[in-house]
Amino acid sequence: MRISVDIDESILAEVMALTGESQKSPALSKAIVEFVYRRRAQEFGRLIREGAFDYPSPSLVAEEDPANPVPPLTED
Repeated sequence: MRISVDIDESILAEVMALTGESQKSPALSKAIVEFVYRRRAQEFGRLIREGAFDYPSPSLVAEEDPANPVPPLTED
């Protein structure tokens, strides 16, 4: 998608230097993609810290559960 934006020249130069791109459009595209990935990672980390993913302990998982083909972890 083509858009027009006003970006400070010094910031744009820094984005180009950080991404290693010599052209403006690819540099901005890389920066935007990385921004989105980082925000998604932050959100995933927040969900993990808040306990959104509640997995049963290995001792509670049946040895051969067809609904869970992944073998339980062994405690060392």
